[in-house]
Amino acid sequence: MNKDSVIHTSIAPWLTVNDGKKAVAFYAAAFNAIETYRLEDEGVFIVRLNINGAEFWVNESADSNNFIDSNIRMILTVSNPEELFDKALKAGAKEIFPVGVDHGWKLGRVEDPFGLHWEIGYKI
Repeated sequence: MNKDSVIHTSIAPWLTVNDGKKAVAFYAAAFNAIETYRLEDEGVFIVRLNINGAEFWVNESADSNNFIDSNIRMILTVSNPEELFDKALKAGAKEIFPVGVDHGWKLGRVEDPFGLHWEIGYKI
């Protein structure tokens, strides 16, 4: 993170669906969602959408095992991912993957005691 960057804390839902392109088209048509980020790579389809300032993510997965117990997870954007990641572990969360850098993000994922997955980090 560059010293001039400011990370604003936010929480955004991450929706996992079977047909990502169709879902993105629906959200654009139904809610005027605007695409603000896309990662489309061999077997990966991830899009961040914005509806009047409210952001959410759409991920395509044909693998029902990727749905965990539900088809939603939370993205917690913060400037101090390591600190909150460690705090979550101490509070009873389970590590899914540690904080690291991948696909232009610094983040890690935990599962809370209720089975929900939280990705904690920020876009580099």
